[in-house]
Amino acid sequence: MLQAGQKAPEFTLFNSEKKEVSLQDFNGRNVVILFFPMAFTSVCTAELCEMRDNISTYAALNTAILGISVDSPFTLAKFKEQENLPFDLLSDFNKETSEAYDTLYETFVMNMRGVSKRSAFVIDRNGIVQYAEVLDNAGEVPSFTAIQETLTSIK
Repeated sequence: MLQAGQKAPEFTLFNSEKKEVSLQDFNGRNVVILFFPMAFTSVCTAELCEMRDNISTYAALNTAILGISVDSPFTLAKFKEQENLPFDLLSDFNKETSEAYDTLYETFVMNMRGVSKRSAFVIDRNGIVQYAEVLDNAGEVPSFTAIQETLTSIK
């Protein structure tokens, strides 16, 4: 599992506007990466709306937010629009980034394979993981308090 102090794996994924977004695009800024199982589900919606509702807190900490799931860019575009999310949602349809961050369920509900585990990573402005939380229970959400405390400590 990826841990604090390690270099964050690089990635380039398509966002909901069908544009490529890379981790290196955020060099010099902190990044919170939230892997989530599936768009339009209740816990994923609550998690991402929590980030939306506190976007000013993250902006004040020079932090970009990226949501990543194995959903298609088209599904993520509808989800982003419906929930008015002011940050990029990235499609890891090929599951390479979820695999690099060790956040894939072997088997999810209804025997689905290759779904991202709900997880949160704080990456500092130099690309180093400062916080990592991978949840096996998709009904739980990451500790937003711990994420914000980590960002405050590296400000």
